[in-house]
Amino acid sequence: MPDFTNKVALITGAARGQGRETALALAKEGAAVVAFDVGVKIAYPAYSQAADAELESLRAEIEALGGRCLAAVGDVRDDAAVTAAVEAAVAAFGKIDILFNNAGICAYAEADRMTDEEWDAMIDINLKGPFNVARRVIPHLKEQKSGVIINNSSVMGLRGGRRLSHYVASKWGLTGLTKAWAIELAPWNIRVVSIHPTGVNTPMNDGLAALEGKTPTEIAEASAGNLQPVPWIEPEDVAQLVLYLASDRARYATGSQFVLDAGLLSV
Repeated sequence: MPDFTNKVALITGAARGQGRETALALAKEGAAVVAFDVGVKIAYPAYSQAADAELESLRAEIEALGGRCLAAVGDVRDDAAVTAAVEAAVAAFGKIDILFNNAGICAYAEADRMTDEEWDAMIDINLKGPFNVARRVIPHLKEQKSGVIINNSSVMGLRGGRRLSHYVASKWGLTGLTKAWAIELAPWNIRVVSIHPTGVNTPMNDGLAALEGKTPTEIAEASAGNLQPVPWIEPEDVAQLVLYLASDRARYATGSQFVLDAGLLSV
């Protein structure tokens, strides 16, 4: 396994799912973790988001492993909260080496029935949110002339999807940001990549299913189309990809898209 001793990772959407598993995986390999999550119910989508207690339980779990964790509550849409979290991270740990832009939402809506509020929330959280966080982290990466930004896009950042136009637009936008930032930041030895998972077994999956009046398995089997005989992948699978991309073993990977799709994009 890669050694992340003396590395500092900022993870958004850290309290649950892919973010939580990645935070734990990095901490187990020696990284100090800054765990950022919203901590309250937001208006859209209608399923529940992570609560403060889940963020605190992550901090306690990391510390029980002998690791270091700073828990920061905030919305990626709120520049003041993002700025405060980044400043607190640098004050606590001296630097930031890894940014995992993981926070995001998903919901279904037909294009001709979608409201302005639904469109705006999706774009603001999934696309503007990563921009908000990155623009506050990048100056610190430039100062130390090193670092990696990993953007959690989706298979839908490389293809289309029914009743997901706002989600697809946000994830394609994040793919584009990845390429633009990779070009812009290369002179400072800062790498930028995006990952593109198929459906992942997380509380978001459960929430989407509840909104549709179906089980998570029914939603996954109807929408995924994975070649491998699984309805979804696990958060741990995503975490292991992030660990590789954040490590020196991926030192020449930048501007690229890394797919973890159980074969979905092969058809």
